[in-house]
Amino acid sequence: MDGNRYLDLVGSWGPLILGHRPPAVIEAIRAQLERGWTFGAPTEGEVRLASVVSDRMPAIEMLRLVNSGTEAAMSAIRLARAVTGRRKLIKFAGGYHGHADSLLVDAGSGVATLGIPGTPGITPAAAEDTLVVRFNAISDVESAMERWPKQVAAVIVEPVAGNMGVVAPAPRFLEELRRLTRDDGSLLIFDEVITGFRVARGGAQELYRIAPDLTCLGKVLGGGLPIGAYGGRREIMGQVAPAGPVYQAGTLSGNPLAVAAGLATLEALDDLVYRQLEAVGGRVAAALASAAAAAGVPLTVNRVGSMLTAFFTSGTVTDYASAKQADTAQFAAWFRRLVAQGVLFPPSQFEAAFLSTAHDDDALGFLESALQESFTTVPAERR
Repeated sequence: MDGNRYLDLVGSWGPLILGHRPPAVIEAIRAQLERGWTFGAPTEGEVRLASVVSDRMPAIEMLRLVNSGTEAAMSAIRLARAVTGRRKLIKFAGGYHGHADSLLVDAGSGVATLGIPGTPGITPAAAEDTLVVRFNAISDVESAMERWPKQVAAVIVEPVAGNMGVVAPAPRFLEELRRLTRDDGSLLIFDEVITGFRVARGGAQELYRIAPDLTCLGKVLGGGLPIGAYGGRREIMGQVAPAGPVYQAGTLSGNPLAVAAGLATLEALDDLVYRQLEAVGGRVAAALASAAAAAGVPLTVNRVGSMLTAFFTSGTVTDYASAKQADTAQFAAWFRRLVAQGVLFPPSQFEAAFLSTAHDDDALGFLESALQESFTTVPAERR
C-alpha cells in the first residue's frame, strides 16, 4: 500500500513453501469454491489428503483434521492422557505447541519474543502437570521420568525446534526419546506443525528415521489456509470419538478449501523440490555467515533444510538457554536495516526464516547483496 516491495523470508511463518499465490494452489481453491466451501460432513478431499499424509508419514495410520496447530497439539495430549491413564506431560523449554493453557509454560515463539511470562490467566492446576526440561538434554527427561515413575502420559517435542529459533536435535537425542518413552509406557508426540513436509517429504520423522506414536501437523499441510491435524497408530486414534470415548470435534474441521490447497501443495512437493529447497537454504545460510564474518559480527546460523535462524551470538545454540544468549537489540537493529533494503526477515530473534521455491537466482542475488550491506552498516561499537 505504501509503494514498497519486499523479499519475503517469513512465508506466513512456514506454510508458503511454494511462495505466494502459486498457480496450482489458486486453481485448486477456485475449483473447490465452485463446489462449496463447507458442508459439516466428511468430503472426498479429506480422505485423499489423509491418504497422502499416511503415504508420506507411515507412522500416521489414522488422521483427524482440525483447524489449527494449537487444536492438533491439545487434542493429541488429551488423547495421550486418555490412552495411558496418566496426567503428566513433558515438554521442552522454548518449545511452542500452541496457546492451550498447559502448553504455554516456558514457551517459545511470541512468548519468548515479547519476554512475557508463559502463564498469566492460566490456573496453577492447568500448569502443574506440565514438566519442563531442556531441549537436547536427554538426562533431564530421564530424571523427570525417575521422579514421576509411570506417571508421564507423553513427551511432546518439536523434532527440530522452530520457536526458540531453529535448533536441530543433537545426535541420538530423538532416538533416546523414542527409547525412554517406549520403556516408560508413555507416548512420543512429534509436533511437526512447522517441520511437517517442510524439512523433508515425510517431515522430520523421515529425516531422522524416528516413528512417533502421535504427530501434530499444520502450516504446509494447508498450503497457507487454516488447517491442522493429529494422527498416529490405529489403536491410539481409534479411541477418538465417534469410534472411541475421547471426544473432539469441530464445525469447520477439514474445511474443503484448506484441504484443496493442501493437496495441491503436497502434490507439487517431490524429491526434486526438496533438493532445490536444500540448496536454497544452504546458499542463504552461507551468505549470512560470510557477510557477518566479513564485518566482524558474531553470528551463529542454525539451519535445517529451508528453515534457518541467524543468532547474534558467537556461541553454539543448542537449547533455549543458549538461544537467549543472543543479542536481541543487535538483531532488532539488523532487522530494521534489512527492511529498509527491501528484505522482510522474521521480526524476532527467536523465530525461523522460511525459504520457498519462489526464491530463485534473482531473489537470492538480491538477498545476498542486502545481507552484505546490512552487516557492513553495523556501528563499530556494536561489533
